[in-house]
Amino acid sequence: MVDYESDNDGPKASRFSLRSLFIRDWPYIAMLVLAIFGVAYGSIAPQGMTNYWTILGPVFGIICVATQWRDVEGNAAHWHLIWTQAFHWIAVVLSMYLVLLVNVKQMMNADASALVVLTLLALGTFTAGVRHAAGWRVCLVGVILGLGVPAIAWLERSTLLLLLITSVLVAIAVLYVMHNRRERGY
Repeated sequence: MVDYESDNDGPKASRFSLRSLFIRDWPYIAMLVLAIFGVAYGSIAPQGMTNYWTILGPVFGIICVATQWRDVEGNAAHWHLIWTQAFHWIAVVLSMYLVLLVNVKQMMNADASALVVLTLLALGTFTAGVRHAAGWRVCLVGVILGLGVPAIAWLERSTLLLLLITSVLVAIAVLYVMHNRRERGY
């Protein structure tokens, strides 16, 4: 397992290292990357996303169990963790599957159904951290995924505006560089 907390209070422990962050928190970063990839890919190719989301739920459940395994002592407690996570993630996957059913999916476009599924995944992740895994990092992943829903919706609606702003800034930068080159005689 990954060592999440350091008992070393020396000067090395106070220094922030991006490498140590990735080593310590890679399961949570993987959860975020997999969820965001699912939304992005679902917007491009929605036909195969039902399988992706139904596989992602159990992957999140395995990550929740694996990250909390050390914090639970005893065989009975380990089995309790496994079964509560299993039932929790089965419920989350079934709710995502209901959204992705053909009849329900026809009522929403691909972007809306991806955001609804991401919302369910965020809720499932948060509640897995609060109730079952008692891990604040899992809760944080759920909060970040939940906050990502309106952010992604805003980005999708504002893509043209952002493209226009970026184009104007690039044009201004090009004109500035060309103007400076003329003044210098290049």
